[in-house]
Amino acid sequence: MVTGASDGIGWHIVARLARAGAEVVLPVRSRPKGTAAVERIRAQTPGAKLSLRTLDLASLESVAALADGLLSDGRPIDILINNAGIMSPPTRQTTADGFELQFGVNHLGPVALTTRLLPLLRAGRARVTTQIALAADQHELHWDDLQWERGYHPFRAYCSSKIALGLWALELDRRSTRGGWGVTSNLAHPGVSPTNLLAAQPGMGRPKDTRDVRIARLLSRLGLLLGTPETAALPAVYAATDPSAVGGGFYGPGGYRHLRGAPAAEPLYSRLSSAEEASRVWEISAELAGVASLAKE
Repeated sequence: MVTGASDGIGWHIVARLARAGAEVVLPVRSRPKGTAAVERIRAQTPGAKLSLRTLDLASLESVAALADGLLSDGRPIDILINNAGIMSPPTRQTTADGFELQFGVNHLGPVALTTRLLPLLRAGRARVTTQIALAADQHELHWDDLQWERGYHPFRAYCSSKIALGLWALELDRRSTRGGWGVTSNLAHPGVSPTNLLAAQPGMGRPKDTRDVRIARLLSRLGLLLGTPETAALPAVYAATDPSAVGGGFYGPGGYRHLRGAPAAEPLYSRLSSAEEASRVWEISAELAGVASLAKE
Protein backbone atom coordinates (compact mmCIF):
# COMPACT_ATOMS: atom_id res chain seq x y z
CA MET A 1 0.00 0.00 0.00
CA VAL A 2 1.28 3.44 -0.96
CA THR A 3 -0.31 6.68 0.23
CA GLY A 4 -0.22 9.84 -1.86
CA ALA A 5 -0.06 7.79 -5.06
CA SER A 6 -2.36 9.74 -7.37
CA ASP A 7 0.48 11.90 -8.70
CA GLY A 8 4.11 12.92 -8.25
CA ILE A 9 6.57 10.72 -6.42
CA GLY A 10 3.87 8.42 -5.09
CA TRP A 11 2.65 7.65 -8.59
CA HIS A 12 6.15 6.68 -9.67
CA ILE A 13 6.56 4.46 -6.59
CA VAL A 14 3.40 2.57 -7.49
CA ALA A 15 4.40 2.34 -11.16
CA ARG A 16 7.71 0.72 -10.14
CA LEU A 17 6.06 -1.74 -7.79
CA ALA A 18 3.40 -2.62 -10.37
CA ARG A 19 6.04 -3.32 -13.02
CA ALA A 20 7.69 -5.71 -10.56
CA GLY A 21 4.41 -7.62 -10.20
CA ALA A 22 3.24 -6.29 -6.84
CA GLU A 23 -0.44 -5.96 -6.05
CA VAL A 24 -0.79 -2.37 -4.86
CA VAL A 25 -3.55 -0.61 -2.94
CA LEU A 26 -3.79 3.14 -3.63
CA PRO A 27 -5.65 5.04 -0.90
CA VAL A 28 -6.60 8.41 -2.45
CA ARG A 29 -8.54 11.50 -1.41
CA SER A 30 -9.72 12.31 -4.95
CA ARG A 31 -11.34 9.34 -6.65
CA PRO A 32 -11.11 10.90 -10.17
CA LYS A 33 -7.38 11.56 -9.71
CA GLY A 34 -6.91 8.04 -8.40
CA THR A 35 -8.75 6.54 -11.36
CA ALA A 36 -6.62 8.57 -13.77
CA ALA A 37 -3.45 7.43 -11.98
CA VAL A 38 -4.46 3.77 -12.27
CA GLU A 39 -5.25 4.18 -15.97
CA ARG A 40 -1.85 5.76 -16.62
CA ILE A 41 -0.04 2.90 -14.88
CA ARG A 42 -2.06 0.25 -16.70
CA ALA A 43 -1.26 1.93 -20.00
CA GLN A 44 2.41 1.27 -19.20
CA THR A 45 1.93 -2.06 -17.45
CA PRO A 46 -1.10 -3.92 -18.84
CA GLY A 47 -2.64 -6.16 -16.24
CA ALA A 48 -1.15 -4.20 -13.32
CA LYS A 49 -2.83 -5.32 -10.10
CA LEU A 50 -4.08 -2.07 -8.59
CA SER A 51 -7.04 -1.16 -6.41
CA LEU A 52 -8.32 2.18 -5.16
CA ARG A 53 -9.48 2.97 -1.65
CA THR A 54 -10.64 6.26 -0.16
CA LEU A 55 -8.42 8.07 2.34
CA ASP A 56 -8.25 11.63 3.63
CA LEU A 57 -5.34 11.90 6.05
CA ALA A 58 -6.82 15.15 7.36
CA SER A 59 -9.68 13.12 8.89
CA LEU A 60 -9.09 10.48 11.54
CA GLU A 61 -12.58 9.16 10.77
CA SER A 62 -11.51 8.55 7.16
CA VAL A 63 -8.33 6.83 8.35
CA ALA A 64 -10.34 4.57 10.65
CA ALA A 65 -12.82 3.73 7.86
CA LEU A 66 -10.02 2.67 5.51
CA ALA A 67 -8.32 0.59 8.20
CA ASP A 68 -11.59 -1.07 9.20
CA GLY A 69 -12.25 -2.03 5.59
CA LEU A 70 -8.81 -3.55 5.14
CA LEU A 71 -9.02 -5.35 8.48
CA SER A 72 -12.38 -6.75 7.43
CA ASP A 73 -10.79 -8.05 4.21
CA GLY A 74 -8.17 -9.73 6.39
CA ARG A 75 -5.38 -9.80 3.82
CA PRO A 76 -1.84 -9.35 5.22
CA ILE A 77 0.10 -6.29 4.09
CA ASP A 78 3.70 -6.88 3.02
CA ILE A 79 4.75 -3.28 2.31
CA LEU A 80 3.36 0.04 3.50
CA ILE A 81 4.90 3.24 2.17
CA ASN A 82 3.74 6.33 4.05
CA ASN A 83 4.39 8.79 1.25
CA ALA A 84 1.54 11.31 1.29
CA GLY A 85 2.08 14.79 2.68
CA ILE A 86 1.54 18.50 2.26
CA MET A 87 3.94 21.40 2.54
CA SER A 88 3.79 24.96 3.85
CA PRO A 89 0.21 26.22 3.64
CA PRO A 90 0.70 30.01 3.74
CA THR A 91 -1.75 30.45 6.62
CA ARG A 92 -2.51 28.16 9.55
CA GLN A 93 -5.26 25.69 8.74
CA THR A 94 -6.67 22.75 10.66
CA THR A 95 -7.77 19.19 9.95
CA ALA A 96 -11.29 17.89 10.45
CA ASP A 97 -10.20 17.01 14.00
CA GLY A 98 -8.79 20.46 14.80
CA PHE A 99 -5.06 19.71 14.43
CA GLU A 100 -2.69 22.03 12.58
CA LEU A 101 -2.94 20.81 8.99
CA GLN A 102 0.69 19.78 8.42
CA PHE A 103 1.02 18.07 11.79
CA GLY A 104 -2.28 16.28 11.13
CA VAL A 105 -1.71 15.17 7.52
CA ASN A 106 2.05 14.59 7.59
CA HIS A 107 2.25 12.98 11.00
CA LEU A 108 -0.93 12.04 12.86
CA GLY A 109 -2.63 10.60 9.77
CA PRO A 110 0.20 8.15 9.02
CA VAL A 111 0.50 7.33 12.75
CA ALA A 112 -3.21 6.48 12.97
CA LEU A 113 -3.19 4.50 9.73
CA THR A 114 -0.10 2.44 10.49
CA THR A 115 -1.14 1.73 14.06
CA ARG A 116 -4.65 0.63 13.06
CA LEU A 117 -3.18 -1.66 10.41
CA LEU A 118 -0.67 -3.31 12.77
CA PRO A 119 -2.52 -6.67 12.79
CA LEU A 120 -2.22 -6.91 8.98
CA LEU A 121 1.34 -5.61 9.00
CA ARG A 122 2.33 -8.15 11.63
CA ALA A 123 0.63 -10.91 9.66
CA GLY A 124 2.62 -9.91 6.57
CA ARG A 125 5.88 -9.37 8.50
CA ALA A 126 5.77 -6.09 6.67
CA ARG A 127 8.31 -3.48 5.86
CA VAL A 128 7.01 0.02 6.63
CA THR A 129 8.85 2.81 4.84
CA THR A 130 8.05 6.36 5.88
CA GLN A 131 8.95 9.34 3.72
CA ILE A 132 10.43 12.25 5.57
CA ALA A 133 12.31 15.12 3.89
CA LEU A 134 15.48 17.18 3.93
CA ALA A 135 13.39 19.46 6.13
CA ALA A 136 13.73 16.95 8.98
CA ASP A 137 17.32 18.18 9.28
CA GLN A 138 16.24 21.79 9.79
CA HIS A 139 14.73 23.79 12.65
CA GLU A 140 13.20 21.68 15.45
CA LEU A 141 10.24 19.74 16.73
CA HIS A 142 7.91 22.37 18.17
CA TRP A 143 7.34 20.65 21.50
CA ASP A 144 5.93 23.73 23.26
CA ASP A 145 3.15 24.21 20.69
CA LEU A 146 2.70 21.15 18.48
CA GLN A 147 -0.40 22.68 16.87
CA TRP A 148 1.26 26.04 16.06
CA GLU A 149 -1.53 27.98 17.73
CA ARG A 150 0.95 30.79 18.42
CA GLY A 151 3.19 32.35 15.77
CA TYR A 152 2.49 29.96 12.88
CA HIS A 153 5.38 29.67 10.44
CA PRO A 154 4.64 27.57 7.29
CA PHE A 155 8.06 26.02 6.73
CA ARG A 156 9.01 25.57 10.38
CA ALA A 157 5.70 23.79 10.94
CA TYR A 158 6.53 21.53 7.98
CA CYS A 159 9.94 20.73 9.45
CA SER A 160 8.38 20.00 12.83
CA SER A 161 5.87 17.58 11.32
CA LYS A 162 8.59 15.69 9.44
CA ILE A 163 10.86 15.45 12.49
CA ALA A 164 7.94 14.07 14.52
CA LEU A 165 7.14 11.55 11.80
CA GLY A 166 10.76 10.40 11.54
CA LEU A 167 11.10 9.92 15.29
CA TRP A 168 7.83 7.98 15.40
CA ALA A 169 8.84 5.66 12.52
CA LEU A 170 12.14 4.81 14.22
CA GLU A 171 10.30 4.10 17.45
CA LEU A 172 8.00 1.74 15.54
CA ASP A 173 11.04 -0.31 14.58
CA ARG A 174 12.33 -0.35 18.17
CA ARG A 175 8.99 -1.46 19.59
CA SER A 176 8.57 -4.11 16.91
CA THR A 177 12.01 -5.49 17.74
CA ARG A 178 11.29 -5.55 21.48
CA GLY A 179 7.81 -6.98 21.06
CA GLY A 180 8.57 -9.49 18.33
CA TRP A 181 6.00 -7.94 15.98
CA GLY A 182 7.95 -8.89 12.86
CA VAL A 183 7.48 -5.42 11.34
CA THR A 184 10.52 -3.60 9.95
CA SER A 185 10.31 0.20 9.87
CA ASN A 186 12.74 2.50 8.09
CA LEU A 187 12.96 6.00 6.62
CA ALA A 188 13.43 7.43 3.15
CA HIS A 189 13.56 10.88 1.64
CA PRO A 190 13.28 11.87 -2.03
CA GLY A 191 15.82 14.67 -2.21
CA VAL A 192 14.41 17.60 -4.19
CA SER A 193 12.34 17.38 -7.34
CA PRO A 194 9.50 19.39 -8.90
CA THR A 195 6.30 17.92 -7.48
CA ASN A 196 2.96 19.41 -6.52
CA LEU A 197 4.01 20.06 -2.91
CA LEU A 198 4.65 23.73 -3.69
CA ALA A 199 2.44 24.04 -6.75
CA ALA A 200 -0.75 26.09 -6.89
CA GLN A 201 -3.33 24.66 -4.49
CA PRO A 202 -6.19 27.13 -4.03
CA GLY A 203 -7.91 24.85 -1.52
CA MET A 204 -4.84 25.15 0.71
CA GLY A 205 -4.63 28.92 0.30
CA ARG A 206 -1.98 28.94 -2.44
CA PRO A 207 -3.48 30.55 -5.58
CA LYS A 208 -0.39 30.10 -7.76
CA ASP A 209 2.85 28.13 -8.00
CA THR A 210 5.57 29.23 -5.62
CA ARG A 211 8.85 30.64 -6.85
CA ASP A 212 10.63 27.60 -5.38
CA VAL A 213 8.67 25.10 -7.46
CA ARG A 214 9.20 27.12 -10.63
CA ILE A 215 12.96 27.12 -10.01
CA ALA A 216 12.88 23.39 -9.21
CA ARG A 217 11.12 22.62 -12.48
CA LEU A 218 13.71 24.56 -14.45
CA LEU A 219 16.70 22.95 -12.71
CA SER A 220 15.16 19.50 -13.06
CA ARG A 221 14.57 19.99 -16.80
CA LEU A 222 18.16 21.12 -17.23
CA GLY A 223 19.48 18.17 -15.22
CA LEU A 224 21.15 20.49 -12.71
CA LEU A 225 21.37 19.59 -9.01
CA LEU A 226 17.81 18.30 -8.66
CA GLY A 227 16.13 15.02 -9.50
CA THR A 228 12.88 14.25 -11.27
CA PRO A 229 9.77 12.79 -9.64
CA GLU A 230 10.74 9.44 -11.18
CA THR A 231 14.25 9.41 -9.70
CA ALA A 232 12.99 10.87 -6.41
CA ALA A 233 10.77 7.79 -6.01
CA LEU A 234 13.73 5.42 -5.98
CA PRO A 235 14.91 5.80 -2.34
CA ALA A 236 11.49 4.79 -0.99
CA VAL A 237 11.29 1.85 -3.39
CA TYR A 238 14.78 0.78 -2.30
CA ALA A 239 13.99 1.17 1.40
CA ALA A 240 10.77 -0.81 1.01
CA THR A 241 12.04 -3.68 -1.16
CA ASP A 242 15.80 -4.14 -1.17
CA PRO A 243 17.06 -7.01 1.01
CA SER A 244 19.95 -4.85 2.23
CA ALA A 245 17.67 -2.09 3.56
CA VAL A 246 17.35 -2.51 7.31
CA GLY A 247 15.01 -1.58 10.11
CA GLY A 248 15.93 1.80 11.54
CA GLY A 249 17.83 2.62 8.34
CA PHE A 250 17.63 5.90 6.43
CA TYR A 251 17.81 6.05 2.64
CA GLY A 252 17.95 8.93 0.20
CA PRO A 253 19.58 10.07 -3.05
CA GLY A 254 23.31 9.46 -3.00
CA GLY A 255 24.33 12.44 -5.13
CA TYR A 256 25.47 15.98 -4.27
CA ARG A 257 24.12 17.02 -0.87
CA HIS A 258 21.56 14.21 -1.23
CA LEU A 259 19.49 16.33 -3.62
CA ARG A 260 19.47 13.72 -6.40
CA GLY A 261 21.11 10.48 -7.46
CA ALA A 262 20.82 6.73 -6.98
CA PRO A 263 19.46 5.46 -3.64
CA ALA A 264 21.97 5.08 -0.85
CA ALA A 265 22.11 4.71 2.91
CA GLU A 266 22.49 8.03 4.75
CA PRO A 267 23.62 8.96 8.25
CA LEU A 268 20.61 9.63 10.44
CA TYR A 269 19.84 13.29 11.03
CA SER A 270 20.79 14.49 14.50
CA ARG A 271 17.21 15.62 15.13
CA LEU A 272 16.07 12.01 14.81
CA SER A 273 18.73 10.41 16.99
CA SER A 274 17.11 10.58 20.44
CA ALA A 275 15.36 7.36 21.46
CA GLU A 276 13.89 9.22 24.44
CA GLU A 277 12.29 11.85 22.21
CA ALA A 278 11.06 9.13 19.85
CA SER A 279 9.32 7.34 22.72
CA ARG A 280 7.76 10.63 23.81
CA VAL A 281 6.51 11.30 20.28
CA TRP A 282 5.07 7.77 20.12
CA GLU A 283 3.04 8.21 23.30
CA ILE A 284 1.79 11.74 22.53
CA SER A 285 0.93 10.90 18.94
CA ALA A 286 -0.98 7.75 19.83
CA GLU A 287 -3.13 9.75 22.26
CA LEU A 288 -3.80 12.55 19.79
CA ALA A 289 -4.56 10.12 16.95
CA GLY A 290 -6.96 8.10 19.08
CA VAL A 291 -4.98 4.87 18.83
CA ALA A 292 -3.32 4.69 22.26
CA SER A 293 -4.89 1.33 23.11
CA LEU A 294 -3.61 -0.14 19.81
CA ALA A 295 -0.07 1.23 20.17
CA LYS A 296 0.88 -0.60 23.34
CA GLU A 297 3.69 -3.15 23.27
